[in-house]
Amino acid sequence: MCNHCVMEGVKRNMLSRRLLFKGAAAAGVALAAVGLITPVLAQTAKQVVDLTHAYDSTFPTFDGKPGIEFEWAAEIAKDGYQLHKLTIFEHTGTHIDAPLHFSADGASVDELEPQKLVAPLVIIDITDRAKEEANATIEAADIEGWISANGDIPAGAVVALRSGWATKVKEPAFRNDAAGKFAFPGFGKSATDLLLKLDTVAIGVDTLSLDPGNSADFAVHNSWLPAGRYGIEGLNNLEALPVKGATIIVGAPKHRGGTGGPARVLALV
Repeated sequence: MCNHCVMEGVKRNMLSRRLLFKGAAAAGVALAAVGLITPVLAQTAKQVVDLTHAYDSTFPTFDGKPGIEFEWAAEIAKDGYQLHKLTIFEHTGTHIDAPLHFSADGASVDELEPQKLVAPLVIIDITDRAKEEANATIEAADIEGWISANGDIPAGAVVALRSGWATKVKEPAFRNDAAGKFAFPGFGKSATDLLLKLDTVAIGVDTLSLDPGNSADFAVHNSWLPAGRYGIEGLNNLEALPVKGATIIVGAPKHRGGTGGPARVLALV
């Protein structure tokens, strides 16, 4: 084959690729314009923050029982490779609450829509309040105050409570007060009722539960999850993030029919 023929073939190939990429980019812009694609990644990430606690049988749980147990199923010395058999309770560690957790016919964790697992992250900080009151809550006024200071909450966002509680995870105070009663911050129903109107897809907490420790009726669980939204409990490292501008990636488990489960959650900033 002559050199001229080779060069002409290369030129035609490069031109075809440029036209393909140009067309794909135009299609992406058009889809975003009609709302079929949510542009949650506003810029290239400079940092990845792990919002997930390391998880073993000592991690605090709601009922006090170990949330995960390990058993060797294969070991190097005997089998030439290593494999654990795990026994896991769904709602332990850093984990997802799917709608099915508090509704008979809600979506299971494997049915969560992928586009709702990558979202703008909004953080509402009540750390100072939580230092004074263990069962402090985010209320509608806190949501409104955040909007006044930072602008609208993006559609399709995950809104997280930052209370500083993750730093207590190895202490009894992460779960209980001095009298042995549940005590930790959470969302108030006035806040989640407002967030339902703002097209928020999920809420997250750095504590043991979406509801505060002293809740008697699990009002947030009983209203938020049946409304088709999901929750994330036991978040870590929220202190490393700005209150707006990050993107959250929720590595939800996908076991069929699950009410939730341990998750790897990351933030891009």
